Amino acid sequence: MSYRVLIIPEDFVKDEGILTPVIAAMLEAAGKPRAKIEVCHNPRLGGTGQALNKHRIAEIVDMYPMVQLFLLCVDRDGLPGRRKRLDNIERHVQEACGKRLLAENAWQEVEVWALAGLTNLPTAWSWQDVRAEVSVKETYFLPMAQQEGVDLEPDEGRGALGKRAAANYTRIHQLCPEDIQALQARI
Repeated sequence: MSYRVLIIPEDFVKDEGILTPVIAAMLEAAGKPRAKIEVCHNPRLGGTGQALNKHRIAEIVDMYPMVQLFLLCVDRDGLPGRRKRLDNIERHVQEACGKRLLAENAWQEVEVWALAGLTNLPTAWSWQDVRAEVSVKETYFLPMAQQEGVDLEPDEGRGALGKRAAANYTRIHQLCPEDIQALQARI
């Protein structure tokens, strides 16, 4: 029986292209190379409001009884209190459903994880500035996607850059201690 993982993103349309390859690389690094990974498409969450609703997340967990690990991945969006809210959701799901849910907030947005794995970032960009930027999509990710010629893809280059970044997972792990390292340690 394979280890089944369901990624619950705040918006799968935008985030799936980054989350799937990065989480696959993370699971491999965590000793689970044969994990079967799916992204929750049904129901589709409409942003952080629904993704941070503990009752909604518990409903989703109940819909997928064959899954061993649920990963709720949301953007931090510059909100320092987000971690506490995610801890509350984890506790609620454990108590209500008896299932293992790990929730993580990307520091600041999941697009940072893709940027962390790319080795050709413009030299004018400081990694500390990228990591601290609340609007990293607009300020750094979309210009990078445009530079790489993938910005006109349906996911604005997230799939292409996410796959390339995941090939450098060790770099992502090193550059993202507050989120990637923390999540991998808990897996």
